Amino acid sequence: MKKNTFQDYLPFIFLALVAIIGIFIPVLPSFADNGSYNSSDIAWILVASSLVFLMTPGLSFFYGGMVNRKNVISTMMQSFIATGLISVVWLVVGFSLAFGKSQGGIIGDPTTFFFFRNVSSGAPWPGAPTIPLLLFALFQMKFAIITPALVVGAVAERIRFTSYVLFMVLFSLLVYAPIAHWTWHPDGILFKLGVLDFAGGTVVHISAGCAALAGALILKRRKDHVEKKELQPANIPFVLLGTGLLWFGWFGFNAGSALAANSLAVSAFATTNTATAAAGLSWVFFDVIRGRKPSALGFCIGAVVGLVAITPAAGFVGIPQSVFIGFLAAIASNMVVHWKSKTSIDDTLDVFPCHGVGGMVGMLLTGVFATKLVNGGGNDGWFYGNFELFRNQVLGLLLVVTYSFAVSYGIFKLINLIHPIRVSEDEEALGLDVTQHNENYHPAMMTVSDNGSLKEEALIH
Repeated sequence: MKKNTFQDYLPFIFLALVAIIGIFIPVLPSFADNGSYNSSDIAWILVASSLVFLMTPGLSFFYGGMVNRKNVISTMMQSFIATGLISVVWLVVGFSLAFGKSQGGIIGDPTTFFFFRNVSSGAPWPGAPTIPLLLFALFQMKFAIITPALVVGAVAERIRFTSYVLFMVLFSLLVYAPIAHWTWHPDGILFKLGVLDFAGGTVVHISAGCAALAGALILKRRKDHVEKKELQPANIPFVLLGTGLLWFGWFGFNAGSALAANSLAVSAFATTNTATAAAGLSWVFFDVIRGRKPSALGFCIGAVVGLVAITPAAGFVGIPQSVFIGFLAAIASNMVVHWKSKTSIDDTLDVFPCHGVGGMVGMLLTGVFATKLVNGGGNDGWFYGNFELFRNQVLGLLLVVTYSFAVSYGIFKLINLIHPIRVSEDEEALGLDVTQHNENYHPAMMTVSDNGSLKEEALIH
């Protein structure tokens, strides 16, 4: 067993401090139903929160099935651990930074909801008057969890686990929380500008996609990528399972963002399914006309791109228009994937082309097809004679792209100064499952013995 350094103790020390501080946070009475809450809305958002939570293990299967066999567990773990890590960060200060009292429209006051102070007994969120503030905070927590988990796909097969854990924390505090505040807080700069993002096109997907590009550039190329080796996905059924879980969970992601059990939730549910179906088919059919065979992997990737693209638009556009959004987003992402394959950019699982570009297409088409007939609280888009909304969407997109990429690039650089962010060549060759976790997806692979040396395990039948 290797000798621990002080850095090895730091995560445990920080968690212990959080646990001890929690002892002294005053307990306030739970919310009292003063007649303003709607039990149907509460029930639906509880279900929607659970559906959004399910997306993170779904993402783990989606990513885990696409990587090399020696990196399945590590890739899934890097995504799945966000469920624990960001839950604690969100409780302590994340929710307060995103939705606390606004500081100039840039960030929330970190003391407003510190350790969920005033959340259990606080007044409802202005945009969700029929559900308790605590439920709103928990629903938003699930969005905060999956966003840094998305970035894993770009840096898979070469990033050190402990370094990525630190990235998740810093990304959540310095990138996700500010962008969420800008977009969804009534005093946020993008909210005031009139930017529309129903369920996270900018907040989740563009921010994660641009962070993924920054990470891929910082970590540079895998040896297999340099040598142009074509590695087969470890388990395509895992990808199918992950896609199914993501599609299912996304109904909570988008329809739940209506924050009530109403007609808007139904409309968002319908546009989500329609755009996803169109995108999956569009990706497969576009592959065929480019000389490729229709593949399960292609349909799955296309479907996820459709889910991404409809996210900002789900509660603002009509159902027929959602077909076009899914159709176009899949083609755009497919073309960017093809272009990226001819460059030296090693975004392992195409997070930027799928989530970044998909989110951008969705944001722009929200500015084109949004209509007050679907959501009176929104605005009419360019297609209905209002170019101003499209202009605002472009401005919001440019701000989020620039901010997310620049800050995420700086975070990766900073972490690399503190702790090596990339595994060694030997560790990369052996695979991260063994070298980072001493676990195997394939039972005949190498393991690390107690003294730190490598040994080959017998095949387990």
